Amino acid sequence: MSEQKLAVNEYLKIDSDYLRGDIQGGLDTQVTGSFSDGDQQLIKFHGFYQQDDRDLRNERKEQKLEPLHSFMLRARVPGGICTPAQWLEVDKISSTLTTSNSIRLTTRQTFQYHGIPKRNLKTLIQGLDRAALDSIAACGDVNRNVMCNPNPVESKLHAQAYAVAKHLSDHLLPHTRAYAEIWLDEEKLLGTETVEPVYGKTYLPRKFKMAVAVPPDNDVDVYTNDLGFIAVAEDGELVGFNLVAGGGMGSTHGEVETFPRLADDFGFIKTDDVTKFAEAVMTVQRDWGNRVVRKRARLKYTIVDHGYEAFKAEVEKRAGVKFEPKRDVIIGDRGDRYGWVEGIDNKFHLTLFIESGRIKDMPGQTLQTGLREIAKIHKGDFRMTSNQNMIIAGVAAEDKAEIEGLARKHGLLGQVLSGTRGHSIACVALPTCPLAMAEAERYFPEFIDHIDALQAKHGISEQSIVVRMTGCPNGCARPFAAEIGLVGKAPGRYNLYLGASFEGTRLNKMHKENIQEAEILAELDALFGRYATERDAGETFGNFTVRIGVVKAVNDAAKDFHA
Repeated sequence: MSEQKLAVNEYLKIDSDYLRGDIQGGLDTQVTGSFSDGDQQLIKFHGFYQQDDRDLRNERKEQKLEPLHSFMLRARVPGGICTPAQWLEVDKISSTLTTSNSIRLTTRQTFQYHGIPKRNLKTLIQGLDRAALDSIAACGDVNRNVMCNPNPVESKLHAQAYAVAKHLSDHLLPHTRAYAEIWLDEEKLLGTETVEPVYGKTYLPRKFKMAVAVPPDNDVDVYTNDLGFIAVAEDGELVGFNLVAGGGMGSTHGEVETFPRLADDFGFIKTDDVTKFAEAVMTVQRDWGNRVVRKRARLKYTIVDHGYEAFKAEVEKRAGVKFEPKRDVIIGDRGDRYGWVEGIDNKFHLTLFIESGRIKDMPGQTLQTGLREIAKIHKGDFRMTSNQNMIIAGVAAEDKAEIEGLARKHGLLGQVLSGTRGHSIACVALPTCPLAMAEAERYFPEFIDHIDALQAKHGISEQSIVVRMTGCPNGCARPFAAEIGLVGKAPGRYNLYLGASFEGTRLNKMHKENIQEAEILAELDALFGRYATERDAGETFGNFTVRIGVVKAVNDAAKDFHA
């Protein structure tokens, strides 16, 4: 039998000379604003994607012009923490080197820029480097930005968990010098061979996402990640983690062999063994993952195809340590704590709601200016959350009034914020994402207005509901883990998913396919009416829709999600 042909991206990686390709040649070519098809895949490993303004695509085609190409760059910021000085540089870059003049906080606890002309890419990356920031491995078939609960209350435990997240991010970076050579003008070291001890020459079969959760919070949606570490504490001290693996949100409309999945529990590991287990999971995925069918290349499919027990045994073998029985922990709220909260050492932390993560000056809400002015005087740190919000962390009591004053002056505080809006997120989608089939970020605030109105109509405004919207089924805003998930199918049309748990421990299931706003709202209107009168005490909306049989519970994604 002849050997199966690998996916196209595998050959690109093999021939890339450890992610170099001809990126430098494409960068030097000024006759087009784009890179070659192959290099468009390789630049993802360097942290950015080629995009174009889809609102202008047809107009430019009629004018016989190429699409208005630009780039989206995503930074690597482990645990979402940066200093005020770094934020000022991030802000300056957005205003001088991008056409969007904005910063977007992502659902992976970092920031990204949109609208970067090709000619500005190198200058931008060098500006980040001067601020001790980078974008290497923020995208591509590697371990991406490692998320960590930004818990501002249990500050000591957060510091310990953050140290683990930061170590994992740094330790699992690619070893290739391609990024430094191309973007930072470092010389190529002749006579030295690149060695990738974890990744190998072809890196991973697909992207890999990792998160560290600190119970009872599940703001990082730990079960939606390829690899998750759930902190276990005794007397306020970190003693280890429950390891979970095999989560992932992406799927393809109409292809039942693809599906979202939540991670499996594998057991407890000691803090000292975190690196061993992370490397073991990643190398099993490297060696066992599907390199023929790219849509089946994520770790979730590797575990399904090879079996839980076989995967667990191989991880233990490579780690040289066996899992202990998982420890009892409580997984609770996925939202952020808005407003002021007090941590240890008499420090205070201010969580600001940033709708869909878009930081931009708008009439009545000069968000970007406000954060810039706060950064000029703030003595603590900035913490981006995986819900696309910002925490001004580590504020001394005597500085609270000044920082709150600036936040209110610039519209960063004072919004009327329902519990549902505060728990809800959306992806970028149109006009820049090439995969988007429908709107998300631009339409989502209006959609949540409708949800708030329906909840008020039925007297259930006090109940927070997790609502998420994406323009396509790749799942960047984790819609399949939402109590109400909207996934774009076509302009103005979405698949409606219901039934996930509020805590993020059960997936939802499709209730209606390819429907427009009026039908979506009519469905939710009727369900909210029933929820108001038929719910049990303390019952969340997702659990209610499963109990009354609107959708069936998804207990095994491979069998249940499409059934």
